[in-house]
Amino acid sequence: MRVALLEDDRPQAEMMRTWLVEAGHDVQVFVQGKALVRELGRDSYDLVVLDWMLPDIDGIQVLKWIREHVDWPMPVLFVTGKDEEDDIVQALDNGADDYMVKPVKRMEMLARLKAVSRRAIAQDEGQKILEFGVYTVDLTTRAVLLNGQPIELTQKEFDLTVLLFRGAGRVLSRGHILESVWGRSPDLNTRTVDTHVSRIRNKLDLRPEHGWQLKAVYQHGYRLEPVEVPAT
Repeated sequence: MRVALLEDDRPQAEMMRTWLVEAGHDVQVFVQGKALVRELGRDSYDLVVLDWMLPDIDGIQVLKWIREHVDWPMPVLFVTGKDEEDDIVQALDNGADDYMVKPVKRMEMLARLKAVSRRAIAQDEGQKILEFGVYTVDLTTRAVLLNGQPIELTQKEFDLTVLLFRGAGRVLSRGHILESVWGRSPDLNTRTVDTHVSRIRNKLDLRPEHGWQLKAVYQHGYRLEPVEVPAT
């Protein structure tokens, strides 16, 4: 997953970042709440880990902003030193998915992070054949079919197709797509994303008649949206 970690204690932030990276996640660390809010306004993440006590705005304010402005129920895990029952209730009532009190343990944190993500995101981890209306995605053979007819895709086009369908309804930033499909590479830029999205749109014939449309979201990225097909 692509994780935003808000923690102003730098040794604590580095420790948690290391745990998450070693578990296979991409992590961006923020030390101020306002910096995270600005980033969430222009980039996309799969999950946010929030501290409460910060040098500018507190974690609850950040949480409220997320619930008001992010266009899907992004999982939020609080990791904080505040351990009063009222604090925990306040965080959960304002939309936090889980709450951990410092000091945190590595395996427990990773397990809770996985659990909140599993609850918030439609899971198809055990499935090899995914159905998206008239589109079928075979993860074993790495094939995509439209009404049963195979579509010729490159490896990266297939990976991008899977990312878009699994993230349907969400705005995915160009940076998010680039990291998820190509990984971190100084030789690539977001024009690579635009080129491949254009190819995907054409090759998959993504249009309302097929139940989907792939929209560019100005200054953000792209969103694949289901469209109700009129009855004939």
